[in-house]
Amino acid sequence: MEFWESVPEQKKAKEILNILFQNRRVPHAFIFSGPDGVGKFNTALQFCKNFYSTSDKDIFDNAIRKINSLQEPLVKYICALPRGKGEEAEFSSFEKLTSDQLEAYQNEIQKKINNPYYKIEIENANTIKISSIRDIKKFMSTTYDEYPYQFIIIDNADLMNEQSQNALLKSLEEPPEGYFFFLLTSKKEKLLQTIISRCWNIEFDPLTNETIKNILINKFNIEPVIAEKAALFSEGSIHTAIFLIDHDISRILENVISILRYSFGRRFYSAYKELNDCLSNQSEDDLKLIIRLIKIWLNDILKKRFSISNYYFNEFKDTIEKFDNKYGDSRVDVLFMKLSNLEEKCDMNLNLNVLILNLIFELRGLTLRN
Repeated sequence: MEFWESVPEQKKAKEILNILFQNRRVPHAFIFSGPDGVGKFNTALQFCKNFYSTSDKDIFDNAIRKINSLQEPLVKYICALPRGKGEEAEFSSFEKLTSDQLEAYQNEIQKKINNPYYKIEIENANTIKISSIRDIKKFMSTTYDEYPYQFIIIDNADLMNEQSQNALLKSLEEPPEGYFFFLLTSKKEKLLQTIISRCWNIEFDPLTNETIKNILINKFNIEPVIAEKAALFSEGSIHTAIFLIDHDISRILENVISILRYSFGRRFYSAYKELNDCLSNQSEDDLKLIIRLIKIWLNDILKKRFSISNYYFNEFKDTIEKFDNKYGDSRVDVLFMKLSNLEEKCDMNLNLNVLILNLIFELRGLTLRN
């Protein structure tokens, strides 16, 4: 399709969308699910453009410009917003926001327009408000002869609460002709089954390190050396790579090594303090990232045991070799599974301090199982 050159990788997703489009069997609602920062938004945006590929030049040019700028009446873009002072459900999405909040939103949207891989971050915006969902009906109430196709993109759709999701159901059931929904999420399991059943689900894959590096360099102006290092630990996600860069990836990796050393050495208070210091936002998502980095270090231990030397933590290979020499019979595979279970618990709204202590004692347990 004409605009796929702007979407690196995601071959399966693009093939499915191609078949649907070419056979004129495009469903009115999609769920694009998969890790954050792999191109779900960019894919939706480029797919929308193809609907106007056979329009006359003036309409085509105007449609592409409006889609690129997330401009109504072509695109209704919905994301999490902060709650305004005294805001009630009957207020419109932006009615009670302060001028500073509105400015922050506009700045973030512009960054998203300039760079489809940019992650919108607005202070205290952790829910997609029901007022934003109700705005969809207003959006669909007016038809435009020159624009027969219009699109609703809901970013991080899992941030809708049950009330918002039920409101969305009413719009999904019988949308007017020419309207298409794109629900983007990394946590599809948080969506109501009734929503999932009304949408065509397309799974997205993590990106390769090479693609991550190129996007970091070309879209975020990151120096190649830093981009390559961040890509290595990104697990295929642009958002993870940017987080690592923004929080000094070298320092984070040093933190991880210190947490391991303190935990293995029974210096529990030092391990606890180190963990708290590197959880900048004191959030479960930050802790999940630390757990995943520790799992990568454990993977390096397994590489050592199979005489594979291309470590992720290559600059800390002394810790890998010293640990394996001392604890060569330790059940790294068992700890890996326990950390995976702990990572899942981070999504269960448990006390963060309890999760941190669990992590430290699980790490210590690795050397006790020898």
